[in-house]
Amino acid sequence: MEENIKPVLSANAAFYEAFQALNFEVMCSTWYKTEYAYCIHPGWDILRGWESVRESWRAIMSSAAYMKIEISDEAGFIIGKIAWITCVENIYTISEGVTTHATVASTNIFESTETGWKMIAHHGSPTGAVLSMNDEVEN
Repeated sequence: MEENIKPVLSANAAFYEAFQALNFEVMCSTWYKTEYAYCIHPGWDILRGWESVRESWRAIMSSAAYMKIEISDEAGFIIGKIAWITCVENIYTISEGVTTHATVASTNIFESTETGWKMIAHHGSPTGAVLSMNDEVEN
């Protein structure tokens, strides 16, 4: 990766730190609040515009009790004022006493703004494998 991608990687890390902490206010601060922002959560319809994106994160964070996210296979690129990071989200959750590990292939798109790199798009696609504590694969 090129040297000037570091600020974008930092913006990406801030997004995932807010996600893992279930911190709605910090999550909102990582996004560029624009009508062309969009988000595709695994299994969801396309959410267009900041209002829809914001409310999706509010719903996710208000229903989750615990989440740990580890990022792997991270790569980033910049063209002008737009940058994108591709990565694999390794998401660990606890529900009804069962720990689940899911992997999601993600693309995060950022725009350079006066206040730094802000997310304008997040697209997460499930990889198909979900591992429980027993290491059994569920489809």
